[in-house]
Amino acid sequence: MRILVLGGGWFLGPAVVAGAVARDWEVTTFTRGRSGRVTPGATAVHGDRERPGDLARLAEEHGPWDAVIDTSASALSSRDVLAGARALEPVANRYVYVSTVAVYEGWPTAPLSPDSAVWEGLAGTDQELEQPPAGASGINPVYGRRKAATERAVVDTFGLARTSLLRPGVLLGPGEYVGRLPWWLDRARRGGRILAPGDPSRSIQPVDVRDGAVFALDQALRVGHQVHNLAAPTGRETMGGLLQACVDTTGSNGTLVWVQDDVLLRHGLRQWTELPLWWPHPGTSAIDTSSASQAGFVSRPLTETVTDTWAWLRDGNRPVPHRRWAKHGLDPEKESAVLAGMSY
Repeated sequence: MRILVLGGGWFLGPAVVAGAVARDWEVTTFTRGRSGRVTPGATAVHGDRERPGDLARLAEEHGPWDAVIDTSASALSSRDVLAGARALEPVANRYVYVSTVAVYEGWPTAPLSPDSAVWEGLAGTDQELEQPPAGASGINPVYGRRKAATERAVVDTFGLARTSLLRPGVLLGPGEYVGRLPWWLDRARRGGRILAPGDPSRSIQPVDVRDGAVFALDQALRVGHQVHNLAAPTGRETMGGLLQACVDTTGSNGTLVWVQDDVLLRHGLRQWTELPLWWPHPGTSAIDTSSASQAGFVSRPLTETVTDTWAWLRDGNRPVPHRRWAKHGLDPEKESAVLAGMSY
């Protein structure tokens, strides 16, 4: 099996590459080579996806492949993804595209299934960047519209029968560069009174990056059009379970102090970022993953992800530096101000 991994240096990419090498597959990675690492056993090719000449050289000099696994299109326009797909289509049999649940119009306010409505927008145009009116949730849907357009770019080029669209919610685990789980682990390590958001029994659905990688590799072997949501089973994991696992794993003496959503909102806390993974919208953890489960997707317990991520950090590993890291986490003074108004 010969595969091309677009983006093999960060988080999901290295997990995909490592899994493919473990299967004795022949792996080519295509990255800019500015950060991240090269997984032993893979052939690294450097170039920029936004430069058509680089993609043409990749296809001509290093193809063909049985499948492309695209892990690195999060910041690209559909115009760039379309150009890349067209360059690779003659030399690749299948395209596995890692997208996001944000492509659904109902995210994160409504339950989602693979049949839920997806944002509209023509691939290869600027329509994906047009700002529609914000809904009652105040959520900006531009990212979801762009990702939906990039999905169409892949399908329009490779055709339905040769594409797999994977739509994860949140990926966590060793190597995470966004900073969600690492921040909670560090906050737990520091101990004291820890501001815990909302209801401890609230369902959450993060997926371990390694499980996402295994499923992406399995999809490279599939035939026919595949569309799957990747998330933990609804109701299995909770915010309370996640934060208690962080406390237990770090050996902390911290105490979780649960503060209700309305109090946090009155204090002006930014949802999703200041207290990572806190998002009280009802659809955040109502993601139907039945099709993925039927196709073989297995999501490990979140406690295992927490333990392994802490071990990865304790071993001196650090994720690739990224601007999103600084956006996550609550200032200690602000945390103290919120907790000062709580009774115990």
